[in-house]
Amino acid sequence: MARYLYAALFYAAQPLVWLRLLWRGRKQPEYRQHIGERYGFYPAQTSAPVIWLHAVSVGETRAAEPLIEALLARHPGHSLLLTHMTPTGRETGRMYVERYPGRVIQAYLPYDLPDAAARFLDHFRPALGLFMETELWPNIIAAAKRRRIPVALVNARLSARSHRGYQRLRALAAPAFAALDLVTAQTDADATRIRSLGARNVHVTGNLKFDVQPDEARQARGRNWRAEIGGRPVWLAASTRDGEEVLILDAFAQIELPNLMLILVPRHPQRFEEVAALLRARSLSFKRRSLEELPEATTRVWLGDSMGEMAAWYAAADLALIGGSLLPFGGQNLIEAAACGCPVLVGAHTFNFAQAADDAVACGAAVRIVDTDELAGTVQRILGSPEDRVNMKEKAIAFSSAHQGATDRTMALLAPFTAAVAAAR
Repeated sequence: MARYLYAALFYAAQPLVWLRLLWRGRKQPEYRQHIGERYGFYPAQTSAPVIWLHAVSVGETRAAEPLIEALLARHPGHSLLLTHMTPTGRETGRMYVERYPGRVIQAYLPYDLPDAAARFLDHFRPALGLFMETELWPNIIAAAKRRRIPVALVNARLSARSHRGYQRLRALAAPAFAALDLVTAQTDADATRIRSLGARNVHVTGNLKFDVQPDEARQARGRNWRAEIGGRPVWLAASTRDGEEVLILDAFAQIELPNLMLILVPRHPQRFEEVAALLRARSLSFKRRSLEELPEATTRVWLGDSMGEMAAWYAAADLALIGGSLLPFGGQNLIEAAACGCPVLVGAHTFNFAQAADDAVACGAAVRIVDTDELAGTVQRILGSPEDRVNMKEKAIAFSSAHQGATDRTMALLAPFTAAVAAAR
């Protein structure tokens, strides 16, 4: 009954959904593209049988890389359908389409409306459905179960905040969790919360992000940038969120290090112009990556207004602050920074990656700060001490290596389902 009420409310809310698409399309025109797919209408289907993997946006799409490679290697006769909800996720996923021509196809997952879910599943007829990390769609899961399509939640994480939200909607959420054939969770805490919501076959496998290898070409690009920059100390603010740039620039103004340069990389491309305007308002000399401008001796800030180059930025930097953690956004992924050997700072708000952040701080690969004054002092201390930077770099690489293996553990648990996929072929 709860799911029927949810569906009715979702149908009633469609005019607001359209307005939201139009509004977001003002800054990102891509939101106005492929609208039919959001309602389950797709162009011609691949003739090969399909394994379906849903990765909402950029972070989930990048984290899926080792699993995508393993699934394609295990099932050479299948295509992999990669679905998203955001244009940036779709753009990120293009790298798999280009890397595996003819084997990876992309689409938007439809809104969780019963008729759209039915059209999606009947069009692609996936042999197996995998959801990455956090999203559950009750109507799509129910439609998959009616068609006897096994569904798993992989690399699952569930913060205490999200858990409370699901508890408030338990009548809707619990049947969806119970319908999952398998859950592979990142941590024990994630597994405990997910089990409490009705999921049954739950296992802790670790975080797939640790198995993602930084792109060597991008790292080489970053090292070339570093050579161009020279001996200046370089502080990177990575994947910053709305409101954090002001705090970072306040801290930057307090730091007394000769010739310090800040690389500022906003999380969302629709905010690039907004951050550029902020730099102009503060009369800071800056260059823009989107214009292929390299910093000069007098450049204070290099604005990373590009997509897909985070490994390059980490390779160019001496120290990185992970965005989303200064304000209560939950923090972005620090694992890629550690894999690149870049020392890390995190703020107080890391609930999206709580275990990884706590472990990195505990082993010395990261330092946690609580406010802007502490941020400025910590940046000055670490960048002023080559010994501290080298020590943190070594610990970051060790931390990354120690937590690898989630892909193999996940594939082992998926084996009964992927064996059935192979048999169906």
